[in-house]
Amino acid sequence: ILQIVTMLHRVCPSVRTVVNSTTCPTRSSHCRHFSQFGAVKLPPAKNEPMFNYAPGSKERDLLKAALAKTNASCPDIPCIINGKEIRTGETRQQFMPHNKSQAICTYHQATPQVLQEAIQGAMQSKKEFEALPVEDRLAIFTKASWLLSKVHRYELNAATMLGQGKTVWQAEIDAAAELIDFWRFGAKFVEEMYSTPQNALLHDDGIWNRVEFRPLEGFCLAISPFNFTAIGGNLCATPALLGNVGLWKPSSTSVLANYVTYKILEEAGLPPGVINFIPSPGKLVSEHALKHPDLAAVNFTGSTAVFRDIWHTIGSNIAQYKSYPRIVGETGGKNFHVVHASADVETVVNATIRGAFEYQGQKCSATSRMYVARSLWPAIKERLVEETKQIKLGSPLDFDTFMTAVIDANSFASIRRYIEGAAADDACSILVGGACDDRQGYFVEPTIIETTDAAAKSMREEIFGPVLTVMVYDDAQFEAVLDVCDAGSDYALTGSIFALDRKAVALATEKLRQSAGNFYINDKSTGSVVAQQPFGGARASGTNDKAGFMSIYNRFCSVRSIKENMVPQTTWRYPSMDAK
Repeated sequence: ILQIVTMLHRVCPSVRTVVNSTTCPTRSSHCRHFSQFGAVKLPPAKNEPMFNYAPGSKERDLLKAALAKTNASCPDIPCIINGKEIRTGETRQQFMPHNKSQAICTYHQATPQVLQEAIQGAMQSKKEFEALPVEDRLAIFTKASWLLSKVHRYELNAATMLGQGKTVWQAEIDAAAELIDFWRFGAKFVEEMYSTPQNALLHDDGIWNRVEFRPLEGFCLAISPFNFTAIGGNLCATPALLGNVGLWKPSSTSVLANYVTYKILEEAGLPPGVINFIPSPGKLVSEHALKHPDLAAVNFTGSTAVFRDIWHTIGSNIAQYKSYPRIVGETGGKNFHVVHASADVETVVNATIRGAFEYQGQKCSATSRMYVARSLWPAIKERLVEETKQIKLGSPLDFDTFMTAVIDANSFASIRRYIEGAAADDACSILVGGACDDRQGYFVEPTIIETTDAAAKSMREEIFGPVLTVMVYDDAQFEAVLDVCDAGSDYALTGSIFALDRKAVALATEKLRQSAGNFYINDKSTGSVVAQQPFGGARASGTNDKAGFMSIYNRFCSVRSIKENMVPQTTWRYPSMDAK
């Protein structure tokens, strides 16, 4: 199936140098002039099994050893440009959220000169990377998935736990399972994307039609957040899977895990210059990368405010680009649970605690507002408060913790302001939690607020912390509260309906159709799985291009239609022009 595509992707410069046994081969010597494999297929992909790290297990011992090693280290992390380590001397440190005085790494920030070199390096590597046979390109990311699964799993989990404040389970589902799935399924999605349209094309007699999925003309810029190691590895890999080159700007609070991720890709055979690793301030990237004429695409996950600024910058400079830059973004969310009178109380309670408080509420999909039928509220309230009080808040080194610290001082201060604002609001009352302690780390208790005001600040605005606000509604007002939910936020990322009454499920599914890009029935608003629940939302939540599904790959290629006529053309006249 890939034969046509292979032919279109196989132009490679001739190798004129003779390589002897003592000389390292040049990069171009690895390019073949044609595919030797024909309709080659990658191995079947399946979701990566997750380890439980139970007491006494080999996995638990190996992870503890990796944690001890990471905890005792503080590596010096460079920029990586064209495969070369660049240490600029402009250093910053990443600190552990649970122990704010302990640095986990020192990293070198890119300078304007280094950023320009990164762009030049990407553009210089573009021709050779585009010419690399497609099976070799996809093999890089497939191999990376297996290296992470079998070799570097514990190292990356440890960097994520200590550097980004994740518990063992939250690190496993992110830095291990999800990133493996992104790479492994990503390669399969691209393989299918290349082959399926060829079979769908029609052909007149003597005509051969095909389509070529060209990489974009320019470089791609990946800007990743702190909260998911997997997102960083996916944002930079998605364009590269299609033959694009570019830059990767990691978050300043996840540099170590992102650097380990980059080194795995490098070990898997990623050619120099294809992805350039550039820890740097956002302002620098805006000035030198976002405004560059060769910018072809931005792949972004982060705050709505930053994404809007990126869009504004590109829009304000639109006339200077060689092509219209593709803008792909997943931003914030004000995610909801709507609880119907027919809902199962225990399901609601357990799903809400996980949805609201896992990873300290620092998921863009975290549950942060809930609407509960009045008849169920006494039972749900009692159980929510009871269970929330059982949550252990502590160090990620303690495997029995459910929550650790929030990411940094700015986040801590912002979350505390929301809690203090609710405490001062006559329409709100704090049912449980509310305490904040930053003496050693940035710890915020899981907090539940009850409000009578649907427009309360904590019901409308993204907090990005362990804060859930609940509004109670009369059972008979179920349909009306769906309208309140839909209009209650600028975001439209995730949301859930809890009901055993199928009519209620159907009504909520219809009324909340535009309210969430990921909609759950009797399940928490978090936890999408690659190739199972494609992830993304609209409105202020992003462009809804669906990470973890093949649709997003269309954003990073430029399709060329090719028609070949195989029959000589003997006249320019049409039959309708002939005389009787």
